[in-house]
Amino acid sequence: MEIVSKLLIALVALEHVYILVLEMFLWTTPRTRRSFGTTEDFAQASKTLAANQGLYNGFLAAGLVWSLLHPDPNVAHQIGLFFLGCVLIAGVYGGITVKRSILLIQGLPALLALIALLVA
Repeated sequence: MEIVSKLLIALVALEHVYILVLEMFLWTTPRTRRSFGTTEDFAQASKTLAANQGLYNGFLAAGLVWSLLHPDPNVAHQIGLFFLGCVLIAGVYGGITVKRSILLIQGLPALLALIALLVA
């Protein structure tokens, strides 16, 4: 189960790196606008705000990677719990306040990784 939890944590981290790229560097592109359901005008007006959100997603990814690389398994476990909890809370909040699909796209992978980490 430890391998499964590490794979799921890595998947959640990669997802947040992808979100970072979308929000920080590709926010105004047609593909990203379609993904987030924004107009060109809104994307231009909110570019700085989106980049800030992307940076926070990068911090989440960095924390998850840290949990995978930390040499002390007990500390790594605690780091993983913390950052997966943060992602899960963000996914639930986004699902409630922005778009329900965020709960599935962001929250569900974090929940599965968190369960796997707790079981491992």
